[in-house]
Amino acid sequence: MTSELLDPLDLQIESRNQRRSVGRLWQLVRRSTRLVWGSGRLLFVGLLVVQVVAALVLAGQVLVVESFLSAVLELGPGGGVPSVLVAATLGLAGLMAAAALLDSVRGSMSRFLGESVARRTYQDVLDAATAVSLRHFESASFYDRLQRVEASATSRPFQVTQALLGIVGGLAATIGVGAVLAGIHPVLLPLLLLGGLPMILTNRRESRREFQFTVAQTPHQRQRYYLSYLLTTRDEAKEVRAFDLGGPFRERFDELYARYLADLARHLRRRLALSTAGNLGSAAVLTATLLVLVTLIGRGAVSVAQAGAAIVAIRMLQGQVQALLRGMQSIFEAGLFLSDVDQFMDLAATARDEEEGDPAPPAFGEITVEDVRFSYPGSATEALRGVDLRIRRGQVVALVGENGSGKTTLAKILAGLYDPSAGAVRWDGRDTRTYSRVSVRDRVAVIFQDFVRYAFTARENIAFGRAGKCEDARVAEAAGRAGAASFLEALPAGYETILSRMFKGGRDLSGGQWQRVAIARAFYRDAELMILDEPTAALDPRAESALYESLRAVLAGRTAVFISHRFSSVRAADVIYVLDQGRVVEAGSHEELMAREGMYAELFRLQAAAYLGEPGVPQAR
Repeated sequence: MTSELLDPLDLQIESRNQRRSVGRLWQLVRRSTRLVWGSGRLLFVGLLVVQVVAALVLAGQVLVVESFLSAVLELGPGGGVPSVLVAATLGLAGLMAAAALLDSVRGSMSRFLGESVARRTYQDVLDAATAVSLRHFESASFYDRLQRVEASATSRPFQVTQALLGIVGGLAATIGVGAVLAGIHPVLLPLLLLGGLPMILTNRRESRREFQFTVAQTPHQRQRYYLSYLLTTRDEAKEVRAFDLGGPFRERFDELYARYLADLARHLRRRLALSTAGNLGSAAVLTATLLVLVTLIGRGAVSVAQAGAAIVAIRMLQGQVQALLRGMQSIFEAGLFLSDVDQFMDLAATARDEEEGDPAPPAFGEITVEDVRFSYPGSATEALRGVDLRIRRGQVVALVGENGSGKTTLAKILAGLYDPSAGAVRWDGRDTRTYSRVSVRDRVAVIFQDFVRYAFTARENIAFGRAGKCEDARVAEAAGRAGAASFLEALPAGYETILSRMFKGGRDLSGGQWQRVAIARAFYRDAELMILDEPTAALDPRAESALYESLRAVLAGRTAVFISHRFSSVRAADVIYVLDQGRVVEAGSHEELMAREGMYAELFRLQAAAYLGEPGVPQAR
């Protein structure tokens, strides 16, 4: 399978091609069994035992009913209550109590097993979501599928578990009760089983419609979730109130929900029509079966006691056959959704295959970028168009340019987050695509302008720079190098303070303080190459100046690539690359670039004029 995602139309076509065959059923049952077995073997075996015992109890009830009715019909006036009738009565009461108890036990066990299955599947989904290429996160269709898969991972495996156990119980009960019914008269059982045929025909179409409805609704559902997020989250709350956006967002949310309910009503009407047709067909066959039973009684082929037992058996068996068919429908329906999950998992498998390779060397002497091109999914415009540059070990290299020039995209490629569409990034002459991408990323520390503010402790926020290793001394050292130690140590619980007011005892930081924590995270990683995208955007001028003055010292000879819109802050870089519309248009030191009187010199003087208030530049009032 390719790494491209199927769009909703492809998925609907695929759902139409699903054939309800014995082979398909067996494939789904086998897949479901493996999933359930791997999630809780003992619980699964226990549930199977409970299902079989419950089926035997049902068959026993039919036999006891026949004995009960026979004893009642043999009663004479004033003859007292025979011991056979007492035993049948006690037996029937005991079996009914046992059935109720088994049903309660089965419900609790199946619920726990269903949650265990959901956990196992959701773990797989999360692993896959973190393994797929970063390029997928630029695609709207990927988000649609991810949302469907997240929902399916928590609900569909439970549905499969319930359906599979229902099939086992239904089969056991059908065999047990059916044997009793066949013993009363052989013609009754095949007639009753025939009643399931209409439901088989309609269930197939119901399952397909449900899957198609879910696929069609996913984009609109994501929009509703996004609007709900905007209206209920802390960071967005200030702007929503400042611009009075609560009303417009709520109206849009209501419109989307009203459209969903209208679509849902149409969908449910269609499903109800199919279900009604199937049930009416089954009812017609049941009516015919009862008429046959009446005929047999009239001919004397079946006694009154047997007829009473047969009616009970027919009612029980009809319920079991319907439960069996519902279980098959659930598995087929869930199978469509789980196929969607499987295809998502295949993306991760493909990504892992694409990112395999030899371990990257622990250090490098030189990184070269050769004619690198890159396009984002769905974009006809290249973000990078033939970029060439060279980074030597120990250098401080700056990437500058106007917004949209390709600086951050190039940083992501240098960090091993994207593979170039064309061209190559080489470490000491070797294409990094021949290395394991995980090992390449392990040698790089990158902090982007939109870094994550984790709602965890200060210690964890820094130690996430090297996941799995939380060393107190290194955390303190990284915080000190980034200038974050003083304000973190002053927090109520020091480094153990949660950096968010979302949780009890938490504290928030200013934008500049958060930026220092993010920089400390990069220092904690202790990587050979550091990439800092706008590392001083939230710092005041004094703090920015201090950081750049100490940059070489805190890097301790490591290589650094940093991106900045502030040209004054890149003057000390060894090499400055100027990007424009995805190309490198100039390169050199600050002095060399100023002497060329090119784009760098023009942009530098524009910024300087804005700060110094030279004529021709609008002044703030």
